[in-house]
Amino acid sequence: MSGVALVAGASRGLGLLISSELVDRGYRVHGCARDRAELDRAEAIVNSGDVGPSIEAKDRPGGGRGEFIGHVCDVADAEAVAEWVANVRSAEGSVDVAIHVAGIIQVGPVESTSLGHFRAAIDTMLLGPVHLCLSVLPTMLEAGSGRIGVVSSVGGVVSVPHLLPYSVAKFGAVGLSEGLQAELSGTGVTATTIVPGLMRTGGHLHAQFVGDAPKDYAWFSTGASLPLLSISAERAARRIVDAVLAGRSQVELTPLTWVGRRVHGVAPGPTSRVLGLVARALPRTSADGPSMGDATAHVSGADARRALGSRVVNTLSTLGDRAARRLNETR
Repeated sequence: MSGVALVAGASRGLGLLISSELVDRGYRVHGCARDRAELDRAEAIVNSGDVGPSIEAKDRPGGGRGEFIGHVCDVADAEAVAEWVANVRSAEGSVDVAIHVAGIIQVGPVESTSLGHFRAAIDTMLLGPVHLCLSVLPTMLEAGSGRIGVVSSVGGVVSVPHLLPYSVAKFGAVGLSEGLQAELSGTGVTATTIVPGLMRTGGHLHAQFVGDAPKDYAWFSTGASLPLLSISAERAARRIVDAVLAGRSQVELTPLTWVGRRVHGVAPGPTSRVLGLVARALPRTSADGPSMGDATAHVSGADARRALGSRVVNTLSTLGDRAARRLNETR
């Protein structure tokens, strides 16, 4: 066996593929998610070896395949994460790798959002990684080795219109992992900042739409499915695991991400003005403005798809739909 890995947000999509990639490399993977039924399906999928590119036995460290074990845990709950990590450490003796993937995508104009939407995004995609990192670091530092990966997004380096709560949380996640990489220098523990763009994971069906749901679903699902705009999730998972295990500080997964990050860094003002034009072209609503309330009302991608009822959009989303069926995103 190569070692013990934790994957937060492992039951579907990218997290399921990362778990599968680690299992193929001989790791015993403890993955968490909030839904027991999703985890049970993930265990069956990953342990059967039916998802993701397989690795020949001769190329696996130790020559054998690992195992996936699912745990119910909400990454937004600090005590639950600490208990999960402690239980795995007690059972396994060590934690060698920890990757945070869990996330929610809320799509819609700012006037349709509430404080609750921002809190939900931050709790999952910023505090979630904080909870995981703080829980695994003591053991890793004591051992003098360990690999941490935090999945952010192009939305964590360039704030994307109609994804404001998501971008706020992902910007924080970038700050966390980049700061950890610096803080941990010389300890034998590394932190990798993972910056993907759009990936064909099937996540468009689980996205949460808070404005004009059918219209926002039309552009979002198309962008998350077309080959020129999105990349294969299997390819992304392999590159992510390669980078984390190698201890690299950064991994950017698409040319658009690479270009966007550098253009924004050199010319933030013009970039923001261009994004403003993009925002004007996206669907708006009649809402008076954002709310300071705790409500997190939304329409799921699957429901928005049914409300839209567009054969054209369904056709353009074919590859994303196939990924959804393969990666446990459809139930």
